[in-house]
Amino acid sequence: MEQEFKVLTPSTRLVLIALRHFKVARLCQLIENTGLSKRSVLYSVKKLSAMGLIEVNICLSDTRQRFYCIKINE
Repeated sequence: MEQEFKVLTPSTRLVLIALRHFKVARLCQLIENTGLSKRSVLYSVKKLSAMGLIEVNICLSDTRQRFYCIKINE
């Protein structure tokens, strides 16, 4: 995890830190708590998901919403 953290952009690191704090968050929560633009947060989430550091889950009651969850390595 330490090695992966070094190659991330500052905005992606900020999103990862926010997710570490919240464990599960919606896009609007990440935007509000990081102070980043929607585009920056979406890019960061896409990058973190591709690296396997977070999971993206769809809300079953409202499929337009997504929940972003940090993966916990055991």
